Amino acid sequence: MGSGATGTRDNRRQADAHMCQNDMDQVEQLSANRRKSFLSVDKKKSNGCRTIVGFLCIFPVVALLAIVGDPAGAAVQKSQEDATSPGLHGVAASALHSPAFPPRPPARRKRYTITPGHLKWDHFNLTYKILSFPRNLINARDTRKGLAAAFRMWSEVSPFSFREVPRHVASDLKIGFYSINHTDCLESLIHHCFDGTTGELAHAFFPPNGEIHFDDHEYWILGNTRFSWKKGVWLTDLVHVAAHEIGHALGLMHSLNPNALMHINATLTGKKTISQDEVWGIHRLYGCQDRLFMCPSWAQKGFCEKRRKLMKKHCPSTCDFCYEFPFPTVPPTLPPPRTKTKTVSEGRNVTFRCGQKIIHKKGKVYWYKDKELLEYSYPGYLSLNEDHMSIIANAINEGTYTCIVKKKERILTTYSWRIRLKH
Repeated sequence: MGSGATGTRDNRRQADAHMCQNDMDQVEQLSANRRKSFLSVDKKKSNGCRTIVGFLCIFPVVALLAIVGDPAGAAVQKSQEDATSPGLHGVAASALHSPAFPPRPPARRKRYTITPGHLKWDHFNLTYKILSFPRNLINARDTRKGLAAAFRMWSEVSPFSFREVPRHVASDLKIGFYSINHTDCLESLIHHCFDGTTGELAHAFFPPNGEIHFDDHEYWILGNTRFSWKKGVWLTDLVHVAAHEIGHALGLMHSLNPNALMHINATLTGKKTISQDEVWGIHRLYGCQDRLFMCPSWAQKGFCEKRRKLMKKHCPSTCDFCYEFPFPTVPPTLPPPRTKTKTVSEGRNVTFRCGQKIIHKKGKVYWYKDKELLEYSYPGYLSLNEDHMSIIANAINEGTYTCIVKKKERILTTYSWRIRLKH
């Protein structure tokens, strides 16, 4: 290209294409190298509530046994579990709360969920350390290998990088394999103790208190989850479960998309790859940014369509891959002038009741938190019902809750509550 002034136009085009291909080859090489080593950074420790996803990763052993015995019943079993998966301390998952708005195309519907408080990290270069290793089957070397593979899945589709540090060094994320009674689970109202083989496989804490706990009673392996008739136990894929938990540690809650890695039954459905649903969730939470300076020039050459997979990874902003379409159209609603304030202890179950006296008028109840419409229950955090809603009081659930009872476009009544934690 240095002698482009003397070359023909065709030669310049060929040289330009060759340089662009070289650039892309270098990026692929950088991505490969990134899998092997991560840049070290100073850790920015931020204070926050130690909030756990305690309802995570329930291993539906009965359902899996049913699938082994009756493959035709798998779909029925899965739908039943979606409707009955247990919540945290008495807040059970309820049927989806679907206000009467025109449905969007299923393929484009937003299914990912982020924490109501939008809890997230304030930096992208995260470190992790392994405090303890599993006793059953898998050794320390394979444990490290499996966890690194799970972290790599997220680094390839997000702005995050992950680097393991020695256990005596401070880190963002702490990982351990624990028995039934571990850390503070007996004292904490929002931290589950494990339940032995099968059942709850693992749980994670939301940012900025990144911890991932695995049940040490499980039989962890590198490979597909399967039942061992020889040992008489389930062998559980460490990479699969770890990738799911890392999603929670980054700030994602369970997805309503059955094909998503972050679905509550991902272990049952066998979904092992990070879907577009999770990528959109990360973009919503952390912003959508290009990762390479050459993205605009690549886009001009048509690579957003020709090299779609590569551009989704490195150039989501330039190629407009950031968010789902259509964008949400439900406007925020203001709480009514009179709002009751409740100061409650962390871990307390709080129930709001709305519209019981006018339910016979066939009004429709809509619930809001901090002016945003609540469409679904979040197991372990809030449970939506027709005329009442229950929450577990914690840092995520602090805020103003409003219910509006409507009949068509006419508002029949409104109620509002402000929840604050005792300190």
